[in-house]
Amino acid sequence: MQKVILLAAVIAAVFGGAARAAEHEVRMLNKGGAGTMVFEPAFIKAAVGDTVRFVVADKGHNAETIKGFLPKGAKTFKGKMSQDVVVTLEQEGLYGVKCAPHYAMGMVALIQAGQAVDLEDARTVKLKGKAKSRFEPLFAEVVQ
Repeated sequence: MQKVILLAAVIAAVFGGAARAAEHEVRMLNKGGAGTMVFEPAFIKAAVGDTVRFVVADKGHNAETIKGFLPKGAKTFKGKMSQDVVVTLEQEGLYGVKCAPHYAMGMVALIQAGQAVDLEDARTVKLKGKAKSRFEPLFAEVVQ
């Protein structure tokens, strides 16, 4: 009986971290609650180790990192056009995400993984077109 309990404890220790990771879904839309060409939701508060699934609700979109707008040591990602993409958040901080063809129209999202250790750096990233005004309310949602 003790061997069974010990084995269960070892399995829980080895696989327990993976069981706690959450998956967040973000839809890529032509039109949503915040207007046209949007990610919904546009702000995600997640934990390091969580995944974010960008789902193509309307064709003609992708999800990719914004140059210079991700935590130190984080890997960039670039989803293919009209295809879902799944990203695992491996570093703590803020990830700026865009839809490449609709970036200047403000199709952006902000992901906070853990603490926003890089908030001031994120606020200095140069953004195109309407993306800048769409990020202001997203920065207001960041939890310090």
